[in-house]
Amino acid sequence: MNVGPVHVDALDGGAVDVDVAIVGAGFAGLGMAVQLARRGRESFVVLERAREVGGTWRDNVYPGVACDVPSHLYSLSFAPKHDWSRIYAGGAEIQQYLRDVVRDEGLRPHLRFGAEMLTARWDGRWTVETTAGTVRARVLVMAAGRLSEPRIPDFPGLADFPGPVFHSAQWDPSAQLDGLRIGVCGSGASAVQIAPHLAERAGHLVLFQRSAPWIVPRRDREYTPAEREAFARDPASARRLRAELFTAADRNVAQRFGARPAIDELRDLALGHLAAQVPDAALRARLTPDYEIGCKRVLLSDDFYPTVTRPDVTLVSAALERLEGRTAVARNGDRHELDALVLATGFLAAEAPFAGRVTGRDGIRLADHWSRGMTSYASTVVSGFPNLFVLDGPNASLGHNSAIHMIETQIDYVRGALDHLAAHPGAELEVTPAAERAYTRDIDARSARTVWLRGGCRSWYVDPRSGRLTLLWPGSAQSFRDLNGTFDPAPYR
Repeated sequence: MNVGPVHVDALDGGAVDVDVAIVGAGFAGLGMAVQLARRGRESFVVLERAREVGGTWRDNVYPGVACDVPSHLYSLSFAPKHDWSRIYAGGAEIQQYLRDVVRDEGLRPHLRFGAEMLTARWDGRWTVETTAGTVRARVLVMAAGRLSEPRIPDFPGLADFPGPVFHSAQWDPSAQLDGLRIGVCGSGASAVQIAPHLAERAGHLVLFQRSAPWIVPRRDREYTPAEREAFARDPASARRLRAELFTAADRNVAQRFGARPAIDELRDLALGHLAAQVPDAALRARLTPDYEIGCKRVLLSDDFYPTVTRPDVTLVSAALERLEGRTAVARNGDRHELDALVLATGFLAAEAPFAGRVTGRDGIRLADHWSRGMTSYASTVVSGFPNLFVLDGPNASLGHNSAIHMIETQIDYVRGALDHLAAHPGAELEVTPAAERAYTRDIDARSARTVWLRGGCRSWYVDPRSGRLTLLWPGSAQSFRDLNGTFDPAPYR
């Protein structure tokens, strides 16, 4: 490894040689970059296919976009922001926070925009071919995220629909939607945030709901000027709030294991919220999920149910099946004339689209290694792929607490691995197949009794090819750190 801070020249279609290449400039990639910049030991570059940082919060600009984790918990602990405007920050504020991190930590010289990773191949080092040139790196950190590739359903007639059509993550702010008959396909987190705002603009709003989501009160509010001033004046109070939020959220893992009374209390909260906001019994029945709470993502909203009760909003209790010109036909036969269509249909989360571009030892593609679902060791490294670290990848997400905690845990693991490589200049770090298999067996055993596998739903947490829980960590956030927060060379070749 190089000693001392190293400035990396721009690619400009050429080549550059670094210690660490990071792919992705969202929370995971920037968090990793902050830690490398502070170490001042490794040369590194952050490759980003877009023209700005932010990942999910750069791409998702639909009306109402916001986080469902409290602001003080959904931020890097080592780069805190104490003056969040509200309990649950909106997307634009989170995006600005990430821009501020880049500025404050001096990361701009390491960022390469418009540098989409085309291929990454191991040949004793990682050779990363990008749209901006070639990078050679001893270590490759994949931080491409799991919500980066929109899932676009292949509806018959979609290509011939005469009005505006776009995915929630590809929002067109120039689209003229006022007064139109707008359809929203999907009933997940994005749809629940979008619908109330579209209802204010649409002539009529049609919601296509394949399955009803569980929704609990959001209880969001702005922080008062006095509260924001107090956090800024006494950062320790913001740290205490973060710790309290983390502890409270981590207790909720009991619900995901079906523990009583925890899961009953959560279900009662959701059903009480529905009853309080939807007085009509027939509509309430259509909005009541037919699977156990927590099996899919539990949503937070105070305005979705009131939106559905509006006279200019129609709830279709079926998925959209096809389009016949302007006519949207649902699977239950309902037909609705539309002028515009919003696809709130999620992402290719379980399939890791970048995996088809990564080739490890002996010419094995990561996509082939993961052909039956993602596997790993420590949720971070993969057998057959030396010096590769995947952030926010296999079983590294949560359904009850902040993803940022998980990312920081993985970053700590990578830092330990980099220390090991610095102490052993000729070493390669490749976890053994046996260690990966044992870790996977442990994940499967932990997952077996969770609501994600036993709750009676289909969700993007579970890989459809294997039926395995591959996205979420089946335990508390603290248990993830206890098991995976410290690098240990023992399971490596």
